[in-house]
Amino acid sequence: MKLAPSDCRTVKTTCPYCGVGCGILARRNEEGTVTISGDPTHPANFGRLCSKGVALGETLDLEGRLLTPEVNGASATWDEALSLVAERFSAAVAEHGPESVAFYVSGQLLTEDYYVANKLMKGFIGSANIDTNSRLCMASSVAGHRRAFGSDTVPGCYEDLELADLIVLVGSNLAWCHPVLYQRIVAAKAARPEMKIVVVDPRRTVTADTADLHLAIDPDGDVALFCGLLSHLKNAGVLDEAYIANHTEGLDAALAAADIGPEQVASQTGLTLDEIERFYSLFAATEKTVTLYSQGVNQSVCGTDKVNAIINCHLATGRIGRPGMGPFSITGQPNAMGGREAGGLANMLACHMDLERDDHRSLVRDFWQSPVIADRAGLKAVELFQAVADGRIKALWIMATNPVDSLPDADGVQAAIASCPFVVVSDLLAETDTARHAHVKLPSTGWGEKDGTVTNSERRISRQRAFLPAPGEAKPDWWQMGQVAQLMGHHEAFDYPDPASIFREVAALSAQDNAGARDFDIGDCADMTLHDYERLEPFQWPRPKDTAPGDARFFAKGGFFTANRKARFVPVAPAGREISEASPQFRLNSGRVRDHWHTMTRTGKSARLSAHTAEPFAEIHPDDASRLGITEASIVEVISGDHKARLRALITRRQKAGRLFVPMHWNGLFASAARINALIPPVMDPHSGQPALKSGRVAIRPFKVGLFGFAVSSNKPDPNGCDYWALARCKGGWRLEFALTRTTDDIDGFAARLFREAAAQQLETLAYSDREKHDERRASFDGSRLLNALYLSAEPVAVSRLWAAEQLDKGYDLRQSRYRIIAGRPLGDGRDPGAIVCSCFGVGAKDIGAAVRSGSSSVDAIGRALKAGTNCGSCRSEIQEIVDAESVVAAE
Repeated sequence: MKLAPSDCRTVKTTCPYCGVGCGILARRNEEGTVTISGDPTHPANFGRLCSKGVALGETLDLEGRLLTPEVNGASATWDEALSLVAERFSAAVAEHGPESVAFYVSGQLLTEDYYVANKLMKGFIGSANIDTNSRLCMASSVAGHRRAFGSDTVPGCYEDLELADLIVLVGSNLAWCHPVLYQRIVAAKAARPEMKIVVVDPRRTVTADTADLHLAIDPDGDVALFCGLLSHLKNAGVLDEAYIANHTEGLDAALAAADIGPEQVASQTGLTLDEIERFYSLFAATEKTVTLYSQGVNQSVCGTDKVNAIINCHLATGRIGRPGMGPFSITGQPNAMGGREAGGLANMLACHMDLERDDHRSLVRDFWQSPVIADRAGLKAVELFQAVADGRIKALWIMATNPVDSLPDADGVQAAIASCPFVVVSDLLAETDTARHAHVKLPSTGWGEKDGTVTNSERRISRQRAFLPAPGEAKPDWWQMGQVAQLMGHHEAFDYPDPASIFREVAALSAQDNAGARDFDIGDCADMTLHDYERLEPFQWPRPKDTAPGDARFFAKGGFFTANRKARFVPVAPAGREISEASPQFRLNSGRVRDHWHTMTRTGKSARLSAHTAEPFAEIHPDDASRLGITEASIVEVISGDHKARLRALITRRQKAGRLFVPMHWNGLFASAARINALIPPVMDPHSGQPALKSGRVAIRPFKVGLFGFAVSSNKPDPNGCDYWALARCKGGWRLEFALTRTTDDIDGFAARLFREAAAQQLETLAYSDREKHDERRASFDGSRLLNALYLSAEPVAVSRLWAAEQLDKGYDLRQSRYRIIAGRPLGDGRDPGAIVCSCFGVGAKDIGAAVRSGSSSVDAIGRALKAGTNCGSCRSEIQEIVDAESVVAAE
């Protein structure tokens, strides 16, 4: 259906991916598509977007959407579904008490959604059993901030990354996980080559390729590294004695705990004395230093101590709150910060108030005029699902997240949810690994359909605005919770007409009895009209009422939020590394790939984003692979106890010996056995409750394969019966990698099952067979259109994959040309782009190689010739590798 010209408008909104919080311009076109571009006026990105942001328009289709409420698998009305939710939650509270119910929410929610959920659970049900998947990414940072500052305050701004003379990236693959920020740093370094970058990461990621120093630290060696740094700073005489005396307390105890020399640091970190000395000298000599850290710090059994070890070094040198300096936590989700502001964690109240403080609880209860207020911390994410498993939780509401894939002990989480007496799931999709266990499914509006606010990693609040109509009967999450609250008897407190009214309430609560006592204050927004809310421009808090905007940084002149307004040095000491001799031999690190997001429910819809990394893999060092008989592109099993994952082997020297890296994105809808968190034990940081998702102990072995396969199909294939498979979108259909433990002689029967071909279908089929080598190829056509192609081999299939996938979108009127499909590559002068390197512009490795051979001898020259690397820039390191490799070949 074509849109009227009046409906084809451009809307300013905010990206729904990472915590950078990029501004987006979304325009609906007459034919119904959506054009996405960066907002040049937004101060987070100034118009730049990463590959995921660029492809957002490709993820907005309605395929797989949950469009009506469902009760026990059958369609229901909203009245029926919500009445049942209210009835079952009320009954559980009445019979078993408020601790018998729980919400598990998400950084994908907007602040308004988060606030209503927390108000209902903590102020009207009377339990703090509401936690968020943000617990998995930044809870240790929150705990570290609160221990040191007395509040969960990120002191600095993105601008500091460009003003710094030294940036220390700790546990962050910024180039892939936060590409827009990374490119701001790269541009600053190009303008000021004297700027230095240090990357502290066990794995050599593409982020390390532009670093002046890469410290390939042993896992969890960060506490030792920064304790040793604190001692070095004292011995080097660079402590800021005035700042320490006026604005801090506890330095002596912190120094005593951190009293380790370079030799001990080397022993605890696996670094050389020279590497340690270079880093320490650089840090000591450079006043304008930003230490930016992410999941490699937080997702650890000592994550909070890592955060405080970093903060201690900045407090000791007074390098905080001033331009170009400070500790900086970069969050993983678009509204992890907004969730913190709304009290989204089980141990916090709304507006950065403390659940453990009587005065804060009284303030919030009086403001809400609520019948009760939770008086103790609720269950944190891992504990919450353990309580579901042992029967303490009788009713559970999961919103906008997929814990069956994302939490540690993922199989245990799945079993827990399946056994829970009553489970509600609010989501966009009808089928996820979590939603399949729901008694009630509630269709939620998604990005592009919902209105509200999000807060990015620099405390900047931006609007997400609707530019699409809500499909089917989908409703906003805040509306769903408000309706349930009213059905539970709390009418007036949850009678919200729109998200603007919720935002005004958040703002008013933030200012209540504040006057500078708390960091989060946006009281200036408390009287905002609906018109003001619609036009709200991005701003950094604090924004108190009737106060002129000032420096958005915190703590340059003290003013911490402890009782005496002084920062606290936290004594931390490196723990000994005790690994049992019986432990499996490999340390497992999990993380993100460049073009996918969380559990792929959004990015899995985009052929462009799937082209760069189309299947799950395990990175392994060549020496380990050789010792274990693992060959390139073979299938391996990664094993922990009774749990196994099957993955493609990626042999690379970017990975150190004795360690593995596996991405965390693949779920049961896209791969046969790649839910890597099923192999991670539910071990947590004792202070934050954040699980240690990067430190599993596993074994790895070859998986015996009788037949490897690759297929492309215009219709979604059915890989059931394959011993290994990974499914991905491609232009015009689907691509499938698979493997069988045995060979098969019935190729036609296998193909018919795989492609769901009906016996009555009249298809023209071409085939090639070499039974001795188990090399089988088959392609089916409907008229001139390729329907599917199948390639089988005793070895990993040698096919030009992207080229083969692109043929689904092309016509084959000449029968002679169809043999190209059987060959699996273009013949003559046909274009084969090779493996995709630049997702933004669809440029492959062979395209780049050809450009180098034609004279484009630098990354910038490749950009001018092919556009590759000129948008988000996250592929520039890969482009450089190709340029270097081609240069070596040319020189030989």
